[in-house]
Formats: sequence, structure tokens, C-alpha cells
Amino acid sequence: MDFVSVVDEFTSKMSYLGKVYSLVKQENFDGFLKSAGLSDDKIQALVSDKPTQKMEANGDSYSLTTTGIGGEKTVSFKSGVEFDDVIGAGNSVKSMYTVDGNVVTQVVKGDAGVATFKKEYNGDDLVVTITSSNWDGVARRYYKA
Repeated sequence: MDFVSVVDEFTSKMSYLGKVYSLVKQENFDGFLKSAGLSDDKIQALVSDKPTQKMEANGDSYSLTTTGIGGEKTVSFKSGVEFDDVIGAGNSVKSMYTVDGNVVTQVVKGDAGVATFKKEYNGDDLVVTITSSNWDGVARRYYKA
């Protein structure tokens, strides 16, 4: 494979950068939220929310901006580097994102266990698969650009 082909393949795998993805449907997300110990009213609010997200790159760093019920939040990170993060209503956790082509995996470690958010980008589609160390289920959230 020549250099141009390698660049074209890399560029197509990263074509999701800069696109805004909006939630269109979800499966079992409430089960995941229950396993995290959220109250019924918070679960209902989060399940009815229609968040958006956009990922951008700047050199070897990335930023992920999410807009939803809690307002807008931007997280900046480097692939494979764990950092201190705050989620939900001020819960301190450790997060690590790993970027591998069109798959971005976030591992969150906190008092409620370990949760994994695997984001798979395919053109204008984004599927986020959510698993947790203290839950036997799997949740999925589907987004469209």
C-alpha cells in the first residue's frame, strides 16, 4: 500500500471528527443507570434526554463535547492516558479514552465500579455500547449525524 492509500484509509476512519451526532434511540439504558444507583427521577430525566456529541482532534489530543440535560461539557484527552474527570452531579472518577480508528473506548473508574463506553463510528451512524462491572446487562445508544 502506498502512502496516499494509507492516508486515505486513515482519513476515512477518522471521518467522524467534527460531526455532531444526535441520539435517536436507545436500548436498556435505564438498566445501566439503575445499576449505577441513580434515583428513578434522574433515570427518567436521562432516558428522555436527547444529547448530542462531537469529537475533534488537535494534534495528538482530542476533545469530546456533549450537550444535553446538564448543559454542555467538553472533555479534552490524549488516547490511552488516564485522567481525573467529573461526571453526573459532581462525581469524581478516573477516565481513559482509547482512540483506534473509528472506535473510541472510554473506561470510567469510580466508587460505583467500572463502566465502559465503546463508541463505534460508521459514516453518519454512532453506536455506543455500555457495560459495567456491577451489571450483567448491555445498553446501547444510537446516534445520527
